Amino acid sequence: MSLPALRQQLLDAVLGSDQAVDLLLIALLARGHALVTGPPGIGKTTLAHTLATSLSGSFRRVQFTPDLLPSDILGYQLYRQQSGEFEFIPGPVFANLVLADEINRASPRTQSSLLEAMNEAQVTIDGVTHDLPHPFLVVATQNDSYSTGTFPLPEPQLDRFLISIPMSLPDKVTQIQILQQHAQRNNGFDAQPVIAIDQLIQLQAETTRVQISEATQRYLLSLCQTIRTNLGQDHAVSTRATLALQRASQACAVIDQQSAVHPDHIQAIFPHVLRHRLLSEDTPDPDHLLQSAIEQTPVP
Repeated sequence: MSLPALRQQLLDAVLGSDQAVDLLLIALLARGHALVTGPPGIGKTTLAHTLATSLSGSFRRVQFTPDLLPSDILGYQLYRQQSGEFEFIPGPVFANLVLADEINRASPRTQSSLLEAMNEAQVTIDGVTHDLPHPFLVVATQNDSYSTGTFPLPEPQLDRFLISIPMSLPDKVTQIQILQQHAQRNNGFDAQPVIAIDQLIQLQAETTRVQISEATQRYLLSLCQTIRTNLGQDHAVSTRATLALQRASQACAVIDQQSAVHPDHIQAIFPHVLRHRLLSEDTPDPDHLLQSAIEQTPVP
């Protein structure tokens, strides 16, 4: 099966989620982690779960709660009396796709336990490093920050996500379609594996080979510099962010069935790569800032 088949299965699972599906596929192809945001009950978890089911690799889901501990995610050393030795018990992070459901309901300490895993595809327990499966992808869902019992994600955690994916309530026509769809199903949507892990690895490798010219790279950097200038902060957009923007732009070109990155690919993905990285007390809603940067930066 192909990438279009995967896209269609995701669209069938959550009607009206066209933008969210494309952004999730971009994260998948670019080997980046995705943060799906929005109010409860609009299909965030369903979308992530369908992606996991559509792949032939291993999948684990972690429900984040205030009492969740880092060891509940990463694993722990268990002492075996019979042998007198410690045995490593791997946690749910040891999977190809990890769904971190409602990640902002856990404490900042527990959230930060994923930093090494998301950045280096490994975890260190009691001084011993354990490699994670390849490929490794975290899809985290996050309720809006005003929801009861939520903690803001720390900046280092946000920076590990390649892309943020906003989801909102669909229009009335789509809501009617959803009601009709569920009225006709007895056991819900039955997703099937459509892409094997080796096929996914090949698609990811092909994405890294998508051409991006020096002129287009200069445009990408100019967009980021415009953000820094407008905010008056040279550190507002990190090197990691510019690299993430390039990788996501290459994946965007693949979704668009193009062999090279064009400025419109960068413009399309730019807000989703940068928005969550700019969230702070000074810029609680950076959407206007990002749109202004696109308008102010000359296109080559």
